[in-house]
Amino acid sequence: MQPLNKIIETLDLEEIELNHYLATSPNEGWQRVYGGQVIGQALVAASRTVSTDRSAHSLHGYFLRAGDTDIPILYKVDRIRDGKSFTTRRVVAVQRGQAIFTMSISFQIDEEGLDHQFDMPDVPLPDALQTDEEIRQQQSKNWPAEFQDSFVGSTAIQVRPIDPVDMLHPEPAPPVQRCWMRCGEKLPDDPRIHQCVLAYLSDWSLLDTATRPHAVSFMQDNVQVASLDHAMWFHRPFRADEWLLYDQDSPSANGARGFNRGLIYNLAGELVASTTQEGLVRIHPE
Repeated sequence: MQPLNKIIETLDLEEIELNHYLATSPNEGWQRVYGGQVIGQALVAASRTVSTDRSAHSLHGYFLRAGDTDIPILYKVDRIRDGKSFTTRRVVAVQRGQAIFTMSISFQIDEEGLDHQFDMPDVPLPDALQTDEEIRQQQSKNWPAEFQDSFVGSTAIQVRPIDPVDMLHPEPAPPVQRCWMRCGEKLPDDPRIHQCVLAYLSDWSLLDTATRPHAVSFMQDNVQVASLDHAMWFHRPFRADEWLLYDQDSPSANGARGFNRGLIYNLAGELVASTTQEGLVRIHPE
């Protein structure tokens, strides 16, 4: 992951011609592009083609190929529809002439309407919890040498897990996980930036939820995991640089796929966004 002061730079795309945007990936040693980065960049590209009186209310994306961190990503925006209340865009991310990701995004004008939500779970507040980095540093003392430096150093995502597991030596646990998360740098007030940053954050831990009952981890040599799709709905205004509770569960795993859901609350207990994701989870013979 990139240092804290790089997240906005990563999401700031270059417009190379009408409806075409170019992005790069931070060189932080990852073998493939982080999925949340592609989601966030695609939302930025789509937002650049929509009038400022409309904000994204939903997005649905599919991961088609692993992204290469060493070459730029081209985002092509298709202006599907501009209606009186809703605007629809489709974005395709391309590397080496092949699509690696595609996403549809719907934007809406601000409207009044019915209002209800699920209550936020009663959980410890972030100040009472250890940081993700502190937990990993403690766990890594018992890890093999090649994993000792994993998850060490500043990241664009600040996370405080409520129910952490040892990523290298997990034990069976319910298919539920909760954590507080936020962007570690102060963001501008533009609501669209906060939506794009939250889209970036939302992919960080969601797929791991499906592996919890089975005591497996992507850090194990015989485990293959990858995001297949990602959907997100924005319900209420929020700030991505303030603590948000990510309440995640996995209702089902089957056919080498795990299905996951997430509810995102702010500190005031308002449900600000929801997510779903299905991911590939293969266990290879050792």
